[in-house]
Amino acid sequence: MAMAVRLTPVLVPASAKFKHFAFSSRKNQFRVSAAAMATGGPQSRTKVIDSHLHVWASPQQAADKYPYFPGQEPTLPGDVDLLLKCMKEAGVDGALIVQPINHKFDHSLVTSVLKKYPSKFVGCCLANPAEDGSGVKQLEHLILKDNYRAVRFNPYLWPSGQKMTNEVGKAMFSKAGELGVPVGFMCMKGLGLHISEIEELCTEFPSTLVLLDHLAFCKPPINDEENEAFSALLKLSRFPQVYVKVSALFRVSRMPFPYEDVSHTLSQVVSSFGANRVMWGSDFPFVVAECGYKGAKEAVSLIASKIPLSASELEWIMGRTILQLFQNQWLP
Repeated sequence: MAMAVRLTPVLVPASAKFKHFAFSSRKNQFRVSAAAMATGGPQSRTKVIDSHLHVWASPQQAADKYPYFPGQEPTLPGDVDLLLKCMKEAGVDGALIVQPINHKFDHSLVTSVLKKYPSKFVGCCLANPAEDGSGVKQLEHLILKDNYRAVRFNPYLWPSGQKMTNEVGKAMFSKAGELGVPVGFMCMKGLGLHISEIEELCTEFPSTLVLLDHLAFCKPPINDEENEAFSALLKLSRFPQVYVKVSALFRVSRMPFPYEDVSHTLSQVVSSFGANRVMWGSDFPFVVAECGYKGAKEAVSLIASKIPLSASELEWIMGRTILQLFQNQWLP
């Protein structure tokens, strides 16, 4: 007997004026409405796609062509050859590469990987919140010229005392919506510090999609502060443009592999957002030393069996959601 999948219907208020989002080009090579992205269409074969990982130069590559940003030299390997080996062993078909802090705003290494493996990887660039506003033009160039399909907002890169809702932040967030690319938020120091900024940006710019990295860094709550943060995460489901990455489980769990304490968290996230707005991510290469890359993939299935999630819901989380979000990517 087939099990039903919980999919959250997207009700778009007239005031929101959702536009179609272009995820491949400036024109309409593949425009998808907000509702269509949330409900999804049929896929001939659902691939397993990793929604969150990083690559950086090998020491030799750094010496020859792709230098690390001073003070951000990596302490573990994260080159694309290692990644490809891990993905093959784990049966992962493709991934969204998030620009690493190790190269900061120099995207040349990741760009070279995207060009070499166009059917395997999609790029998420790093927003530059420089006070002179130059980051807006940089974002535009990375999207339109280098074919990045998403952008990451790291609030800790903003000038001291500034918020992501400052003039530059709003300009970049608005531009992302205009160009049809999602904005990922990294709330490493806690969602509570940034929830008001995220809500303000979502309210003011409803056509910009949002990805919350690593369950917005919400661990299974054990005190009032953590309960408040997790509640705030669930309430973000009221914004149809918000998606959640169930990624880097080793960062948001208090238990060793397979991180079973995250099962209740995942259950509530799926109940609030729908499996069609939730996606798995590994956080390679950091995960390799924790449970291994293959373990990162297996952990989600093990956790899902505890809830339990249906096979269809798990399919959305492991690939279908991100395939619908970035249509015409990861093609054969």
